[in-house]
Amino acid sequence: MTEPTERRNFYGRVHGKTLRASQKDYLAHDLETLRLRGVVPEENPDRTLLDLTVFPGARPLWVEVGFGGGEHLVHMAARYPDVGIIGCEPFVNGVAMLLGKIRQAGATNLAIHPGDVRDLFDVLPAASVEKVFLNYPDPWPKARHHRRRFVTPGYLALLARVMKPGAEFRVATDIPDYVRQTLEEVPRAGFDLISQTGEGQAWEDWISTRYEQKALREGRMPHYLTFRRAA
Repeated sequence: MTEPTERRNFYGRVHGKTLRASQKDYLAHDLETLRLRGVVPEENPDRTLLDLTVFPGARPLWVEVGFGGGEHLVHMAARYPDVGIIGCEPFVNGVAMLLGKIRQAGATNLAIHPGDVRDLFDVLPAASVEKVFLNYPDPWPKARHHRRRFVTPGYLALLARVMKPGAEFRVATDIPDYVRQTLEEVPRAGFDLISQTGEGQAWEDWISTRYEQKALREGRMPHYLTFRRAA
């Protein structure tokens, strides 16, 4: 059991454009089956650690932070069927898009937390995660908002707690200042930089997302950073 957490501020969109009828159907009929129970404080006020047998067998556990439209998450689930992957995303429209992709792909090794990833990190067992993806996170471009970025001490301390020694943390972004802050803050949280590459040099199993394609159209170059959780 972890200590009960203080109420946190959450910044960012939760709702967007009006959902299509099919997306409303996904939310109504598929989300409850795939949603992790016991993550939000309302369901688990004592912050009891999750029982990860939600994934049958002794599977490696991966997490994607902010899965956007879900294309990378579903791609990785299909490519690695023996891995259990939790996707976190508070944006309802993104969750609906993911559910449609899961239904189409028939992926069975996915679970969803449709909310703040910090709530998930609170209740994951320590050193339980072997890989984490942070793909094109909200850049919060104004200097006064940089503290809202994921690559800040509050988020990274929680991330470090749940990752196994030697676990991999991948970051993809098209924002140079986000790269700067990532390179400054992530090593301080107990991670070693393994590689830093640019356009055309992504991970071998990478699938370019709609956010990356938009960045390329607008002339912003991708950066791919790989860190390893220190022992």
